[in-house]
Amino acid sequence: MASLPLFPLGTVLLPGARLPLQVFEPRYVALLRDLIEGQEERPPVFGIIAIREGNEVGEGAVRALHEVGCAALLTHVAVLGGQRFFVIVQGTDRFRVGQVDRLAGTPYTTARVHWLDEPDGDAAAIELLAARLRAELMAFREITGDSEQEIPDQARALSYAVPFVVSLDLADRQHLLECADTESRLRLGLELTHRERELATALGTALKAPGSPFDLS
Repeated sequence: MASLPLFPLGTVLLPGARLPLQVFEPRYVALLRDLIEGQEERPPVFGIIAIREGNEVGEGAVRALHEVGCAALLTHVAVLGGQRFFVIVQGTDRFRVGQVDRLAGTPYTTARVHWLDEPDGDAAAIELLAARLRAELMAFREITGDSEQEIPDQARALSYAVPFVVSLDLADRQHLLECADTESRLRLGLELTHRERELATALGTALKAPGSPFDLS
């Protein structure tokens, strides 16, 4: 098992995603300083893990965490003033928390983690699912009019990219993160995208219906 500093958040980071953060709590400022000071010896990487129960801010605010998180590579740091920092991180590898590292001696939580593999699954199924998911995401973009987000060609990247196009809540994003392989993640992504496309279509129909308070015709 590897030792990894943890940053609990009320969101889910996925591999390949970029996430902006404001750092101001003293323990996480200490984490940031440790990462920067040690980057000549090792990459500035820490773990982002979603909060299952509790809140982000304050000692004892976090009561329970999810078991699976994503490593975050620090790519940008800016000083906002005082002890406040703006950082951008890039999601890299998934991990599962084993136990808290009581011997780490850090003011922030450090855990012993297992790095998770990225198996693909059945090649034929992946090819079919990827094509269907790509088509579903493009259809969703047409409905919402949002064409800014690119849709990846590579199947594994595509499986993680669903929340870049479709707005998903924490539970759905966590389920995507926890999928055992690319095939199962593509299946779940297809299900979630289809669900959201149907909701968007129904909402658009209702807003345009005669008598709707949003009908401008």
